[in-house]
Formats: sequence, C-alpha cells, structure tokens
Amino acid sequence: MRIPVAEKGATVPEPHQRCGSSVASFDKDLAAAFVPEHAQQIDGVTERRILRKLDLFLIPWMWVGYGFVYYDKAILGSAVLFGMTKDLSLSVVDRSTVPPTTSTDRLSWATSMFYFGMLAGLYPMTFLVQRFQLGRVLGLLVILWGTVAMLTAAVTSWRGLFVQRFFLGFSESIVPTAFMCIVSGYYTQQEQALRQSWWFSSTGGWTIIGGALNYGFAQINGGDLARWQYIYLLAGSLTILFGLVCFAVPNSPVSAWFLSAEDRIIAVERLRKGQTGVRCQKLKGSQVVEAALDVKIWIVALMMAAAYTVNGAVSGFGPLIVSTFGYTTLESILLQFPLGGVCFVFILLTGWLSSRIPNIRLILLIGCCLPVIAGCAMIWRSAWTHRAVAPVAGYTIIGFFGPVVSLIISIGMANVAGATKKSCTAAAIFVAYCVGNIIGPQLIKTQTLKRHYPELWLGLIICYCIVIVLALALSAVLHRENRQRASLQFNEEDRDRLAFMDLTDKQNPYFRYVL
Repeated sequence: MRIPVAEKGATVPEPHQRCGSSVASFDKDLAAAFVPEHAQQIDGVTERRILRKLDLFLIPWMWVGYGFVYYDKAILGSAVLFGMTKDLSLSVVDRSTVPPTTSTDRLSWATSMFYFGMLAGLYPMTFLVQRFQLGRVLGLLVILWGTVAMLTAAVTSWRGLFVQRFFLGFSESIVPTAFMCIVSGYYTQQEQALRQSWWFSSTGGWTIIGGALNYGFAQINGGDLARWQYIYLLAGSLTILFGLVCFAVPNSPVSAWFLSAEDRIIAVERLRKGQTGVRCQKLKGSQVVEAALDVKIWIVALMMAAAYTVNGAVSGFGPLIVSTFGYTTLESILLQFPLGGVCFVFILLTGWLSSRIPNIRLILLIGCCLPVIAGCAMIWRSAWTHRAVAPVAGYTIIGFFGPVVSLIISIGMANVAGATKKSCTAAAIFVAYCVGNIIGPQLIKTQTLKRHYPELWLGLIICYCIVIVLALALSAVLHRENRQRASLQFNEEDRDRLAFMDLTDKQNPYFRYVL
C-alpha cells in the first residue's frame, strides 16, 4: 500500500490548521491528524533517503550547538590560567599557616553556580519548548545566552562572576533538553542511540576545538583586554550567530520545511512502530505525576548524577589539574586533546554499536565505567613528578565518562513515551547532570594537593561503582517489564491506532523497552 499524499498542486495543512482547532485534537500527538489511523507501507529506499535528510539538517546543527554549550562552560578552566583567578580574586592565600596555603573555593563555587542556574531553568525551559514553537523559543533564548556569555568580559569581581555564571546556566538550560526531545521526536528507538551519540560527541570534539582556540588566545600579548576576556567575547558572539540559525528549526517532522509534503508523511509514519509519538503541545498533569513516580526515571537520573561528577571537575579544573603534574600553561591546554579524542571516538563507537546490536546499551555502559575507575586510580596513586606520564595517561582515559553519559541519555529517552513525560524525563536527566556538576568541583580541595586530591579521585571511583550497580538494577527492571508485556495478546490494528494518541510507555501495552 502506498502512503496517501496530497494531490499535485495541493498543500498539506500545517499542524495548527489540522489539529489545533479543537481541544480533542490538541490533546493528541500532532501526528494523529497528519497520518491515517492505520499503518501504511513504507518503501525502504524512500525511508533511508528521508533519514539522510533528517540527519543532514539536524545533526550538524545539534553538534555545533551542544559544542557551544560545552565550550562555554569549559573555558573557565582555561580562563583561570590566563589571569582570571588573579583579576577576579578567585583564589585566597591564607598566610596564617606555615607555609601559606591557597584556597580555590571561590573557583569551585564559580563552576558550580553555572549548574545552579541550569537547575533553576531546566523545568520552565523544558515546558516552554513543549508548549510553544520550538524554533522561536530556542532562537530567542540562545541569543540571550550568547549575550550573557559576552558580558563575562565585563565582570570585575568574583561576586559578579557568581551572578553571571548563574544566569549563563539559566539561559543555556534549554539546549540539552530540547536536543534530547528533538531526537526522540524525529527518530525511531533503534536510531536514537546513534543520533544522541552524534550530537553529544561534541563534548569530546569541542574539548579539542576549544583547546585549540584557547591555545591561540594564549599567544595574545597586547590589547586593552585580558586574554580570558577575549575568549568569552568570541564564545558569546558565536553563540548569538547560532541562535539566529535556531529560528529555522521546525516544530516537528509534521512541519519540517526541508521535506516535501509526501516525505513529511513518511517521516511521521515510520515512527509508528516504536510507539514513542512525535510531539504534543498540551502539558498533561497525569504524565508529570507518572514521570515523578516512575522508578526507571529515578534510576536513570541517579546514574547521570553519579556519572557527571567527573565533568564537574574536568571542565572547571582540568587544565589546572594537569598543570600540577609539572606542565606549563600551554602544555596543560594541549593535554586536554587526548581526553577529548577518547571522549569523541568512544561516544560515536558506542552509539554505532547500540544501533547495530539490540539491547547492548547497558552492557556498553558498564564496560565504559571501568576505564574511568582505572584512570582515577592511576592519577591518585601514581607519582606526580615533574612532567609525569602516568597521571596524564590516567587523565586521558577518564574521557570514557563521555560514552557513559551518552548511553545514559540514550537509554533514558528511548524508554519513555508521551510528550509531557518525555519532557519531564529530559529535564530530570539534566537536573541530575547539574547535581553531578555541582558536586564534582566541591571534591577538589587545594589543601590536599600534596596528597593528590584524595577526596576527588576516591569520590569519583565510588560514583562510578554506583553507576554500575544502578545499571544492573535498571536492566532487571526493564527485563521484567518486557516479560510482562510479552504475554499480552497482540493486535496489529489496535497497535497502529494507539501509536499517536500521546500515551505514555506505561499506558501503551505495545511499547517495548530497550536495554
């Protein structure tokens, strides 16, 4: 059977024309008014062509966007090596001790304040993305984020930096949750792991790109501004340009302007089998309650909080930590490249494997935890002699935290349905992301430098052991759910009808969980 399309010369009504005229239709997924109630046959060649179009439009845009998110918060680690610590009094010397000791608690809190801002913004921003036109909301808020980033150059005290970092995190909080919801609304369950890994791989890619940019700024010896101020001016201006591009992002596959009328129908129809839906702009209280009571979401959120403590330490203190191994400022920046490379390559590799081998995501996740644990132990217990190799090697392999986090995002978003519940899940994952990033910097105590920051490395080892235990618990929960659903009587017509009713994974008996 061929998918019905508009006759030549006819136009396909936009979502607000087809499904926005009644409360009943607004209550359903946008796709419900766009495709027939029953499944239509799709030609495999055509589907692959449409998938390529989606990839070419969405993935480069998301890769660059999340790269700005990562670079924006990670440049603090390089900025402190370029005079920010002294200019803003981020370190305090206690001369009452013998010898005098230096405290970087203000720097730790400057790192953490960004994530307090993200925490404050995550839920309101997530619901703005669901309720209103995606491109308009993203465009306006990303431009605001870029403006706040540029204003970092105007900060003159550590107190001002705390305020700036809070509002930077608040305005930036819209991006990661929006990207997670976009992938879950455009791609099938089997495709999501690879696509989530593609945009999240910019964590590693922009560690390298950002390091190269910062290395270039290190060569500046003149000018009216400090080197760290130039870095923030560049980051903010690039972000504003990205915000202008965001206005072109369609609301969903239903209104994807870069697809033809027929291609849009196929792009929606192919999502029917996964039962995850496309997009519904009505906020549903029942789905909020279900998300709050769903043990799977709590497990995924706890995994994210534990896993991302590493990033909280690395993004704010990475170059500073490497410099304590006896390397110069410039060498410390360059030594971020291997960590970024590990992060980039293995995020992509685990995403690719997840798309090829069914139910391997949790196995890969556990496997990637082990190098992080080994790397922390190597840094902690090795000798920190001048230009030491062992701690740098350990620092490099903790880059495996990238694929761990990418897999957590993939597992969390592929295992929920219902537009409001997906938004809640995305926000919950990034609330946990913020918690991990807040905890990480607080584990670094400069007073324990001679003992190699034992609280930091032991804390991270414990966190990753917790991730492994939680992954095993999640596997047991998902296996049990799938076994219970396997005993249900299968009805193809009923399954087709329920696909775009904006049901949650618990409400829809035909939903299947991926591991």
